[in-house]
Amino acid sequence: MPGISRRTFGMLMGAGATTLAMPYYARAQGKPRAVVIGGGAGGATAARYMAKDAGEDLDVTLIEANPKYTTCFFSNLYLGGYRDFDSITHGYDTLASNYGISVVNGMADSVDRDAKEVVMADGSKVPYDRLIVAPGIDLIYDSVPGYSEEAAEIMPHSWKAGPQTQLLKAKLDAIENGQQIVMVAPPNPYRCPPGPYERVSMMAHVLKEKGFTDAKIIIIDPKPKFSKQGLFTEGWEKHYPGMIEWYGPDVHGGIKSVNPATGEVETDFDTFKGELVNVIPAQKAGMIAARTGLANESGFCPIDPKSMRSSADENIFVIGDASIAGDMPKSGFSANSQAKVAAMAVRGDLTGSKVFPAKYSNTCWSLIETNDGVKVGAQYAPTDEKIASTSSFISQTGEDEALRQATYEESVGWYKGITADIFGA
Repeated sequence: MPGISRRTFGMLMGAGATTLAMPYYARAQGKPRAVVIGGGAGGATAARYMAKDAGEDLDVTLIEANPKYTTCFFSNLYLGGYRDFDSITHGYDTLASNYGISVVNGMADSVDRDAKEVVMADGSKVPYDRLIVAPGIDLIYDSVPGYSEEAAEIMPHSWKAGPQTQLLKAKLDAIENGQQIVMVAPPNPYRCPPGPYERVSMMAHVLKEKGFTDAKIIIIDPKPKFSKQGLFTEGWEKHYPGMIEWYGPDVHGGIKSVNPATGEVETDFDTFKGELVNVIPAQKAGMIAARTGLANESGFCPIDPKSMRSSADENIFVIGDASIAGDMPKSGFSANSQAKVAAMAVRGDLTGSKVFPAKYSNTCWSLIETNDGVKVGAQYAPTDEKIASTSSFISQTGEDEALRQATYEESVGWYKGITADIFGA
């Protein structure tokens, strides 16, 4: 783009431009080009760290379809009434204005790996020397018979935060005493392992606050067990006695179909009807990963554990929920951690800076009831085969109230810190 510097371009995009149609994105002043697809916890972190640590030695572009990003992590607290929607929604202005990142608000349609170009939906092309792909997840709607993208407007999944989150909250707020909520939980692997069960806790909290203790929440789970199961079960019995029932596959025998018109979930065991039905289907890497040939038969993307470099292309890195990250769960914390490793590797490739051995970490907090927070986490290191856990921790059943409150307050501080780390503000 002759006559406009990378920094000026980034400021223009950050100031509110929504789409920029260009036939070609030129290399800025001969600098090596690092491009990131996806502006979530992984992608935005990677862009910020590359720009922050490489300074003027690297041209950084962030491609994101949406002008603002709503975090899936802490969206359950919005559902439970502990946060407002604005508090979990973040923009890219600071990345553009303070870090000189070119923020392109548009849809990346495909990647020409031979030409090393990202092809945008409008036909324009973004060239790269190294590419970081952070597309998050796509939902496999038909993994639940009868479910579809259209059905999600009636039976929301809310596993991609934004309008779906608001729809689920509106439906929850409309529930009356004596009515029933049915959740169809997802199979492994999926984004945020404790997330569905924290969501159930927040739903129960809303009902309890209204005095709706005759309302029921039924969980139909394809898994025989779930993350933090002992902690959630203890919390549900303590705070929401008689309100929550969990059915594993040994009880329900399999999900045969859902019917958006009637609000029914049919299983081999019984047919469950809900005034609110929350269906969370199976998941895979964001669509562009498959289009680019980065995903394998699992639907997710194999990587080099030492760098997050794609196993399919040495010029591409895959981070966050789309990657096969060994023992690491699919979470915002994991994506943020992986982004820093990938950003360091890209800087090393393109600027010759020192690359230190990869270290990864994750913690997942969950709120069960007011000031009753629990957590699970681990430290990780790469092996030749995978990213492996080296140490771990988890909250214990029977902990005192002060510790649980401290755990919740720790999570609030973490959210403030990690969103600043991701978005620069």
